[in-house]
Amino acid sequence: MSVLQIFNNEEFGEVRTAVVNNEPMFCLSDVCKALGLSQPSKVKERLNPKGVNTIPTPTNGGEQNLLYINESNFYKAVFQSRKDSAERFTEWVTSEVLPSIRKNGGYIAGQETLSDEELLSKALMVAQRKIHEKNNIIAMQDSRIQGMIPKEIFADAVSASHTSILIGDLAKLICQNGVQIGQKRLFEWLRENNFLIKSGNSRNMPKQRYVEQGLFEVKESNIQNPDGSVRITKTTKVTGKGQVYFVNKFLKGA
Repeated sequence: MSVLQIFNNEEFGEVRTAVVNNEPMFCLSDVCKALGLSQPSKVKERLNPKGVNTIPTPTNGGEQNLLYINESNFYKAVFQSRKDSAERFTEWVTSEVLPSIRKNGGYIAGQETLSDEELLSKALMVAQRKIHEKNNIIAMQDSRIQGMIPKEIFADAVSASHTSILIGDLAKLICQNGVQIGQKRLFEWLRENNFLIKSGNSRNMPKQRYVEQGLFEVKESNIQNPDGSVRITKTTKVTGKGQVYFVNKFLKGA
């Protein structure tokens, strides 16, 4: 069962939401409109299908089945926007709307400064505009909403994982987020942009300052030679922080 609510913002307009099994969902068409994304169907192609629901929604033309996306997909949609206001939109949702829902079960702009009587009057006006309120909203993890901006989140696999990956896997991840690049070309780009050492015995090893920044790490392995001697191999790997950094960089035009 879904619980529908509508939130209003002077800059971004209406955003219809639903709560399904204690999970907040956002109307995809409303999110795209606020972000200046003219083709919701194209946006949907880059989302996790497990986080997309079809929900019957009252409209001026009668009840229609509209697409709603979960919180993870919401941030992925935000990341596809090139509008300068995308960050403000995310800030509004994460710093005002969601915390207010968790506390009060609904959101009324400026409620912090309103008296009880004014707040009640506002609530009645909202009800007259057919805005549906409900108290049963899932408790969000504060670490995921405080200060969250589009450039910090681009995919579940990175935002939820601390696993380091190979340069070739990074190339695949960048491709999955809409920018086509292969392993060989990515190595060349990393060398040309001084992230990796260009020549010598340490070729393709990360420069120390980027290791210290947490973008790369070097994994050492011991391999036994046929003659019984042991040699050490070093492999450059990209950390979770580095994955976020480089995908963002390529999505913004590198």
